[in-house]
Amino acid sequence: MKPEPPASAGTAACAAADAAPQVAATDALAALDAALRDPQLPAHLRDGLERAADALRRERDESTLIREAFDAIPDLVTVLDEDGTVVEINRNGMGAHRRLREDIVGQPIHVLNPELPKDHLAPVWESLNRGDSYLIEVTNKRGDGTRFPVEVHSAGFVHDGARRIIAVARDLSRRAEDELRFRELVESIDRGLIVQDDALRIVYANSAAMRLLSLHSGESIADELRSGDWMVVDEHGHELAPERYPSRVALDTGAVVASTVLGLYHRVRRELIWLAITAVPQFPPGGDRPHQVFALFSNITALKRDSALFDRAQALAQIGGWEWDAGRDRLYLTFEAQRILGREPAPTKIEELIGCLLPLDRHRLRNTLERTLAGGRSLDLELQGLRADGSAFWVRAIADAGVGDVVRQVLTGTLQDITERKLEEEQLRIQARSDPLTGLLNRDAVQDELERRLDAFPHAPLGVLYIDLDRFKVVNDILGHAAGDRLLASAARRIRQAVGDRAQIARFGGDEFLVVCSLDGDPTCAERLADAILEVFGDTFRVDGEEFTITASIGIAQSPLDGRTAQQLIQSADVAMYDSKRRGRNSWQAFTPELAEQQLHRLQLETHLRRAVHNDEFHLVYQPQVNLHDGRVVAAEALIRWRNRSLGEMSPDRFIDHAETTGDIVGIGGWVLHEACRQLRQWRDQGLGIERVAVNVSYRQFLGDDLGHTVAAALAEHGLPGSALELEFTERVLIEDAPDTVRTFARLRELGVSLSIDDFGEGYSALNYIRRLPIHGLKLSQLFVQGVPDNQSDVAVCQAVTGIARSLGLGLVAEGVETERQRAFLRELGVLIGQGFLFAPGLAPDELRDYCLAQSTH
Repeated sequence: MKPEPPASAGTAACAAADAAPQVAATDALAALDAALRDPQLPAHLRDGLERAADALRRERDESTLIREAFDAIPDLVTVLDEDGTVVEINRNGMGAHRRLREDIVGQPIHVLNPELPKDHLAPVWESLNRGDSYLIEVTNKRGDGTRFPVEVHSAGFVHDGARRIIAVARDLSRRAEDELRFRELVESIDRGLIVQDDALRIVYANSAAMRLLSLHSGESIADELRSGDWMVVDEHGHELAPERYPSRVALDTGAVVASTVLGLYHRVRRELIWLAITAVPQFPPGGDRPHQVFALFSNITALKRDSALFDRAQALAQIGGWEWDAGRDRLYLTFEAQRILGREPAPTKIEELIGCLLPLDRHRLRNTLERTLAGGRSLDLELQGLRADGSAFWVRAIADAGVGDVVRQVLTGTLQDITERKLEEEQLRIQARSDPLTGLLNRDAVQDELERRLDAFPHAPLGVLYIDLDRFKVVNDILGHAAGDRLLASAARRIRQAVGDRAQIARFGGDEFLVVCSLDGDPTCAERLADAILEVFGDTFRVDGEEFTITASIGIAQSPLDGRTAQQLIQSADVAMYDSKRRGRNSWQAFTPELAEQQLHRLQLETHLRRAVHNDEFHLVYQPQVNLHDGRVVAAEALIRWRNRSLGEMSPDRFIDHAETTGDIVGIGGWVLHEACRQLRQWRDQGLGIERVAVNVSYRQFLGDDLGHTVAAALAEHGLPGSALELEFTERVLIEDAPDTVRTFARLRELGVSLSIDDFGEGYSALNYIRRLPIHGLKLSQLFVQGVPDNQSDVAVCQAVTGIARSLGLGLVAEGVETERQRAFLRELGVLIGQGFLFAPGLAPDELRDYCLAQSTH
């Protein structure tokens, strides 16, 4: 056997062989040129030699061009004679086979394709004689004995009267490797993959597809789907026509059909599988229509079930969800939100939603949306509108704007159907709107009217007159309550006489009246009304035959200077009225900056709150979380209390919201974390078997980078593992979804801290957030627990939340357990942990220790 030449020698040999014809032509031209230089050459012979030289030169150039083109072909090209002997091969052919030209040319094709049968040319010539080409995949052999797959295209031609075959072979080694890698990839992914031809026949399915469809190895997925046992349904459970299958649509349109939810119902097993399918059409080379389609799918049965259960819970609770992308003006409404609005098609833009409302509420919602987006504040409105059938509805709209996201302005919230409640309230309002004694508006009615006017027209000036009758109690004490009521009725008539139709009048309580007037276009209206009222009180009152001089003290406040809300305006007018009474009565006094100092008590709260941590005014109580089966204490929730030397004992309801508004909650929350960890360390040192302590965390603590550091420092300082601490947060933390929040979640996950959503179900619960973020547990709100087991809506919500927790593998704690019936219901539902007054209120640390010891002895 001849040794294989090195690559450089083979290349040189190939070049020499290719150059042989050109060398011969060059030598001939040189001889002709030498003859033409002979001056004795006859003219007729010179002409003949010149023509021969020109022809030879053209032939040489054409031969060079053809050879260069032949060698430039990137594939392996061989020319065979009629019986299969190689008469020529290009440079790439010699390189791919690692052979010299003289080892190939003149040899039968078997030297390159040893596996070919002896009669292999018969089918080739049969195709070529019909004018067709011939295609085959074979394995070629290199000079070193190694093999490689090729795809050979053959065509026929005639050269010098002899039939020839030109065979173009393409090396398939790379394609085989790519196909192997692709097959390994599709077999390793956890999504099902099915390849179908243009008749929707299945030509391939990966193992994930078999598993997701509950098929075993050896079974035919094509036979199974053709068996008639399967029915395809759409997302609403209706049977889907074959022409609407995603794969069929992708083949017909040539476009990708993305993320379509379909159900596969097995009639025999009575099993329904929900799939999310994406169909991708595949085009052949040079083709304009797909010849096959890839269908990728995931099993979303559990998610679909939980979503349906949550939708049902929304319907029972009559609470729907909504999200508005203000940047692109895209509005999304859940099914329950669409039902509440009663419009078909459902609104997809914010103006379409606003158009469902009454004119006044349209204005309120627009103004509030602008303020919410501008300041990142919450939206909470009760709105009235009309459905398409003309029926009225009332809805409570709640939303939060994404904080920290300056690019994408999104509002996310809920719509609660409060129509039934509003109708009942309207009935009561009609009955109770008027004061039965005087016939005027009552306290609630005038406050409501004032608040509505301030919300709808925040910049329109209003005047509020607070009127208190002087010496009324003397008459009431002397003549009795009946006479006092008659005096009040007479005083109301005089006020109505003085005011006329220029303002609204209300009996605000006891012997106090309120007048609300517009100052738009008449800035002195309030003062002139006050003068008119004082004038009509100039005459004495006759009651039961006795005459009494009853005067009035009046305080005046104006919006927006003296207040922007009804409560602020009334308080300001009240302060001014007391100043009028202090000055001698029977006069009016406008609210002034000097009187504003009397309202500094509102600022006292903020001042004392900021000093509370430094002054050691906070303390924690702990409510036990117990096993609902045996009453064993497994954890405790830390609850903050504030005792101020000046203000006294302050409940969390009075200062937590204020602390969140000012941002003081971040410092307060840090103190709570350290104190709770310190106390748990002390309990453990005392041998108390409390597994963890739960701490409430404000959404503001999630908005920066400090929470992760604060938690890590508190755990490290007291030698506790992350599992000893549970952080509870409201759903607002999920809705904010700011980048800082996501980073904080990641840091807390690294620490091993448990994360739970407090009061789950009261806000906007998005399942994709719960799946995406490392949440460990949910707290079932006492708002729903308090109604079980008698209230069916509360029962349904509890069942839904329990199902979501179980499906997602989350822990669940029930809050507000107050009765044994509630405990029994929750225990039967599968809830393991609960807390509430049935077991204990918030206890001091020593009291909780004693409680745990007492429970352990039972």
